[in-house]
Amino acid sequence: MKVNEIMTKPVVTIGLDDNVKEIETFFAQSKIRHILVVEEGELIGLVSERDLLRSMSPSIETLIYTTRDLAALNKPVHQIVTRNPISLNINAGIGEVINIFKSTRIGCIPIVDDNNIPVGIITRSDIFRYFDEICTVYFQKED
Repeated sequence: MKVNEIMTKPVVTIGLDDNVKEIETFFAQSKIRHILVVEEGELIGLVSERDLLRSMSPSIETLIYTTRDLAALNKPVHQIVTRNPISLNINAGIGEVINIFKSTRIGCIPIVDDNNIPVGIITRSDIFRYFDEICTVYFQKED
């Protein structure tokens, strides 16, 4: 099975010069926890919810926030992006995804085409969903 059969698409992307507030707003309004960073359409990095939280002050949403806290929201994405993330080509197999997840602590793998343009993303949750579907089909056949 190929990654394109279980990847999440379309992907959410952002540019290097966009600000952290845009990411914070997006994460607050969605169930997605990773945004791919592109330059001229090509994948150059990603920002996870964890990256965002590390870049922000714990007092940002309270009455005691400071000018410095507000400035953190105006930081450009290029200051918090994880560059050159592990990615896979759209023709990769599920086995490659599983091996990467087993050997690293990353939470997602961007899927790119032959021109390094993001076309999807695979998370650990996608793998669990895939195996859940397989198990459901398998165990229904036994009944």
